[in-house]
Amino acid sequence: MSELPKLVQDDPWLSPYADHIRHRQQRLSDELARIRSTTGGLRAHALSHHFTGVHLQPDGQWVVREWLPGAKAVSLIGDFNGWDRHSHPLLRAERGIWQLRLPGDALKHGEKIKLHIIGSDGSARDRIPACILRTAQDPESHDFSGQIWQPENEYQWIHEFDPSEIDSPLIYEAHVGMSGEEGRVHSYREFANTVLPRIKNLGYNVVQLMAVQEHPYYGSFGYHVSSFFAPTSRFGTPEDLKYLVDTAHGLGLAVLLDVVHSHAVKNMAEGLNNLDGSGNLYFHSDDRGDHPQWDSKCFDYGRPEVRQFLLSNVRYWMEEFRFDGFRFDGVTSMLYWHRGSTAFDHYDKYFTDGVDEDAILYLQLATTLAQQLKPGALLIAEDMSGMPGLCKPITDGGVGFTHRLAMGIPDYWIKLLKHTRDEDWDLDEMWGTLTNRRYGEANISYAESHDQALVGDKTLAFWLMDKEMYWHMGEKDENPVIERGIALHKMIRLITFALGGEGWLNFMGNEFGHPEWLDFPREGNNWSYHYCRRQWSLADHPDLKYKFLAAFEKGMLAMAKENNLPHQPPAEILNIDVTNKVICARRGAVIFVFNWSHDSSVADYRFKVPGGGRFKLVLDTDQPEYGGHDRLDATVVHEVDVDDEISIYTPARTAIALAPVEA
Repeated sequence: MSELPKLVQDDPWLSPYADHIRHRQQRLSDELARIRSTTGGLRAHALSHHFTGVHLQPDGQWVVREWLPGAKAVSLIGDFNGWDRHSHPLLRAERGIWQLRLPGDALKHGEKIKLHIIGSDGSARDRIPACILRTAQDPESHDFSGQIWQPENEYQWIHEFDPSEIDSPLIYEAHVGMSGEEGRVHSYREFANTVLPRIKNLGYNVVQLMAVQEHPYYGSFGYHVSSFFAPTSRFGTPEDLKYLVDTAHGLGLAVLLDVVHSHAVKNMAEGLNNLDGSGNLYFHSDDRGDHPQWDSKCFDYGRPEVRQFLLSNVRYWMEEFRFDGFRFDGVTSMLYWHRGSTAFDHYDKYFTDGVDEDAILYLQLATTLAQQLKPGALLIAEDMSGMPGLCKPITDGGVGFTHRLAMGIPDYWIKLLKHTRDEDWDLDEMWGTLTNRRYGEANISYAESHDQALVGDKTLAFWLMDKEMYWHMGEKDENPVIERGIALHKMIRLITFALGGEGWLNFMGNEFGHPEWLDFPREGNNWSYHYCRRQWSLADHPDLKYKFLAAFEKGMLAMAKENNLPHQPPAEILNIDVTNKVICARRGAVIFVFNWSHDSSVADYRFKVPGGGRFKLVLDTDQPEYGGHDRLDATVVHEVDVDDEISIYTPARTAIALAPVEA
């Protein structure tokens, strides 16, 4: 018998599935060998977007190619020929490719184009090329077309960046279009010039951009993608996006793309659905091709051409726009035929029951490619199933992601705030939820993301303070609801940060308790942008309490960087005190104490600290600059006595962090 994969060695409970894991490793090895024999290697294989699409060649000619094996006839239409469906036919070439050559003066920068496709089913439709690099939406009809994008001057990059230098990803999740205060769609350059400095000032080291791949419906939050290679034109030009990434790199910020390879918009007018009339070109032709919850189409990862299309998409974003990695959306849906609609209560669910092995092969190829293109790339999986090995190296038998999102944590907080009184919070359940993750597989913890900010749900701040935020956020306004809300907002975020993972994520505005939900312009709100914005002026206003929450976030991240958190082994529990509602834990060298009681402050509170030492206060939610009552003395040095006990004062609804002091 061959040696057990390291994934199994690290978790003996996986022993019954060793052959499944070996099979995945072997299948990847075989596919890489096939790719080497046909295209010379994975990087070269991921260049199909240079072959298909509309490209100006070095010889000055235009070449139009499209993969449409089932099509009966194809022609190029657009501004250049008056949208004549007969004047410029493509000819069928090898392997289902259709092709047309045009002189260099035939197409001009900015012109709109489409393909007119007679499908295998006899349908006749005007479609956007699959690998188009730019789309344009008509301001009156709102229809999308492909657009020739060949500017005279290429963007000149200034800054280099190495994502491997980031040990602990501190991620600011952002949406460019809603990143300003005005009721409109904001731009890449506005974001770069006004929001990126805020992100840097707060202490984040990663920006994660949503809704970049083109999508026809703004309200889909960018998750119903139509043109996978086109940066959405709503926010500006491709050069503007490059300026954003370049500016971020100059500030020392890595930039991640929220990439959607889990599904696609089902619209035929804008997307890939039934492009050649065969019913199964990019997506499964049966019910596996439809996502019932998302009303979208699911890719056929078993088809080599589809995998190549998606791998080329990975390369395109990393090379053309210099993204430092990806947050892969909807990974749970990719991994299982049931799209995640089951309880993951047995290891069989990860290896034998409804697993899409073709999707696993694709994801292994994608993570391998990304690391080849940019060693140290951050690759984050949005997965709630907890599949073993998802965030383990390929060589260990894993899938190759660097992190997964700790998706159960925000759900826990919302459920707790919605259904349970403060005094009834179960501290053992809290500890278990925050620390329940697979050993050796890094998690990105978060208390809330964009999901909790959408209309129909509430952010933590809204759950805690609700309508009182509209009337009582003045600095001098004393209000018990606001007092409780600000105290618990800080504590929830700090304990999630301290215990929940090996990285941190925040959605823009949540750090200062943005008081409104997100609601995209739609018919139901009379196409209003009122709730599709971020009110930075609230955090900047010197007389409002939002500034306290923003200041705390900055202080928390500064403390983390000073103590190399959360790039430390999982936290160890020091004390769970149900009577006083206190949790004490240590992460790395830092001791955290959380007093969840609403009315019980305890003087001379003692608990054991194995190994002893001398400690000083490095973060205190009760500091006045964080909206607290200044009940603790930061100059005091706490020494562990001969019984390994430390004595502190722990005020009610307060959390502190203590770091070692040199003797």
